[in-house]
Amino acid sequence: MEATFDKFINNDPDEKKMFEKEYNDFLLSEFVLEKMEKENISVRTLAKKAGVSPTVIQKIRSNNAEKINYKAFTNIINSLGYKINIEKIQ
Repeated sequence: MEATFDKFINNDPDEKKMFEKEYNDFLLSEFVLEKMEKENISVRTLAKKAGVSPTVIQKIRSNNAEKINYKAFTNIINSLGYKINIEKIQ
């Protein structure tokens, strides 16, 4: 049985695209939050390590990072001990 949510998303390509973008943003935010908690890193410490302002880290943590540039985000991810890999979507 298909859920109402699935019917809504599957029947409207624009809604599906918007959902997928917002979900990916949410996942990135959750990833940064989880790694900061696991490593016990404060916003200010991570910002200093990544060479960005604490505001940038706060925007990512609050899932409000639409205007964060790739270089800043990459620096943050690298400062947490990770790297970004790109692979083709099938």
